[in-house]
Amino acid sequence: MTGALCIYSATFMRYSLAVTPKNYLLFLCHFVNEGAQLTQGYRWMQYHKWGGKEEMLKEKAENGVKGAVAKVE
Repeated sequence: MTGALCIYSATFMRYSLAVTPKNYLLFLCHFVNEGAQLTQGYRWMQYHKWGGKEEMLKEKAENGVKGAVAKVE
């Protein structure tokens, strides 16, 4: 869905400036949406494809061990 919204926003940013009179408010809305979708896409790639999930599980395991050691002491 994020990919589709990126393409949609980029396309309609172009069309918002192609019409007469230029619709700067619509351009700004699509510009902000494009930035948000690119950010979401980056976050998804970071977590699922670039090792973010494994890093989070490793961090949880380390915190769990430290918590167990603290309870024992």
